[in-house]
Amino acid sequence: MNTEFFTALEMLEKEKGIPTEYMLERVEAALISAYKREIGGNNVKVVLDSQKKELKVFQQLEIVETPEDTQTQISLEEAKKINRHYEIGGVCEIELKPKNFRRLSASTAKQVIIQGIREAERGMMIKEYENKKEEIITATVQKIDPINGNVTVDTGTSIATLLKNELLPNEILHENDKIKVFVMEVRKESRGPLVTLSRTHPGLVKRLFELEVPEIQDGTVIIKNITREAGSRTKMSVISRDDDVDPIGACIGNKGMRIAEIVNELRGEKIDIIKYSEDITEYISAALSPAAIKNVIIDGEKSCRVIVDPDQLSLAIGKEGQNARLAAKLTGYKIDIKID
Repeated sequence: MNTEFFTALEMLEKEKGIPTEYMLERVEAALISAYKREIGGNNVKVVLDSQKKELKVFQQLEIVETPEDTQTQISLEEAKKINRHYEIGGVCEIELKPKNFRRLSASTAKQVIIQGIREAERGMMIKEYENKKEEIITATVQKIDPINGNVTVDTGTSIATLLKNELLPNEILHENDKIKVFVMEVRKESRGPLVTLSRTHPGLVKRLFELEVPEIQDGTVIIKNITREAGSRTKMSVISRDDDVDPIGACIGNKGMRIAEIVNELRGEKIDIIKYSEDITEYISAALSPAAIKNVIIDGEKSCRVIVDPDQLSLAIGKEGQNARLAAKLTGYKIDIKID
């Protein structure tokens, strides 16, 4: 144990953010345990002095008149030979300097430092991921499992797994592809953070629009709700806090450039952008676009009948009922579509 050890701890604090005092406490505790095994007994004290850059080991003995156990006690007469101020009932500290302590100290300290580095790195990864929870990050595809279809990705923080059921349906990825993923959940595990990533979560669409549309970033346009059948269709309702700003136009962008970027990232997924309204009948009519709605009749708590012309029925319902299903999820109303 020498100045190199203390210098290493200082480097750890600068590079890994591990406080020197924290590591000294860990090393000290480990050394006490190691020395107790080495010399027996429980009366060992370790002093790590970062200022003087030195280590000292002491055996602590209770000062008594007549010792009954020389492993734990010392006579007052012998104690006063070490320090004349010692008194009965006090603790006498005798410095120990066996040759094999140097080897034991170095080995123990190395183990503790390695463990401390690993814990600190895990802690930093968890913190970094927690800061990105419910955000999107760009990941690089490293490997696709040919058996279960799971994708191993490099998030820039660590290697993570994107499960097959969190991929877009029929999505074909290749090694080194750059993809946007939504951080759904971060759990602390003994081996490090367990991160759940997704490309099917509605939050992915929300964050993509926030990145692409300045009016959403500055709070002028607000996303009220999103419902999604990943890989196929999304419906998103928006509202503007400025009468001069069209919320739908802001999301679509000049010549559709903004929404085109998002659709491209989602592999061609259709996105319906709907203007939110406090008037529930207007909101339901808009949610059923692109169908033209003649009338909306609220006939119960969270339920309604929608009247359409015959030529609009299939459009209102959508393929396999998708349009009506997404509109119901978006508005929170059960929708019964009828022909006039």
